[in-house]
Amino acid sequence: MSLNGKHALVTGGGTGIGLAIAQALAAEGAHVTITGRRLEVLQDAATDNIHPLAMDVAEEASVVDGVAAAVAARGPIQICVANAGIAEGRALHKTDMAFWRNMMSINIDGVFLTIRESLKSMNQTDWGRVMVISSIAGLRGLKGGPAYSTSKHAVNGMIKSLAADYARKPITFNSICPAYVETAIIDQNIESIMARTGCTEEEARHMMVGVNPHGRLIKPEEVAHAAMYLCSDLADSVRGQMVQVSGGEM
Repeated sequence: MSLNGKHALVTGGGTGIGLAIAQALAAEGAHVTITGRRLEVLQDAATDNIHPLAMDVAEEASVVDGVAAAVAARGPIQICVANAGIAEGRALHKTDMAFWRNMMSINIDGVFLTIRESLKSMNQTDWGRVMVISSIAGLRGLKGGPAYSTSKHAVNGMIKSLAADYARKPITFNSICPAYVETAIIDQNIESIMARTGCTEEEARHMMVGVNPHGRLIKPEEVAHAAMYLCSDLADSVRGQMVQVSGGEM
């Protein structure tokens, strides 16, 4: 597979899954724009083919201006990876509107804005790939995380609708739904679980690892491999799918 000359946009591309995908795309010749709120983190990840851009997916003006700047610098976006998101658990009866809106503004609004702005230039090309990094929580209920699970169900629904809208066009839309991945979010979740339950760090980690049937955390590179398959020409008929990278979780 060669992605030479193609421009990819990866939100939340400075760390974790986003960075692994950006590096895989760049290795195949794509020019990759990585975005995030912390410019210094993005700059640390930058290479000749990976270009940092400060952008907050929760702010419409930031996404509109940021995507326009990326297109002006490197041409139409042909690969859009809406990866930026947050994961935090909280019981529904303890969820206030500030927590709810913050979750939705990043996990739903941010995906909507990223895809909408990317399609403006992608629609002018003859090939495109759009994917959302969702979650296994978008396919089933996540105990202790109703707001997070709701947000991931929503973006999966968005992808299904877009796939139907573009069924006869040369742009595909898919979600990737990992279970627990070895990223910094794991450490944040461990602290949250310890605070909520009073369990030890080891017990909290075991709770997350135990969700993955194969008994280990997933590597970011495994998710990146799934993204690369969706970028291949052999995946042209894979549309509107929720691709699970979940160690056997059903």
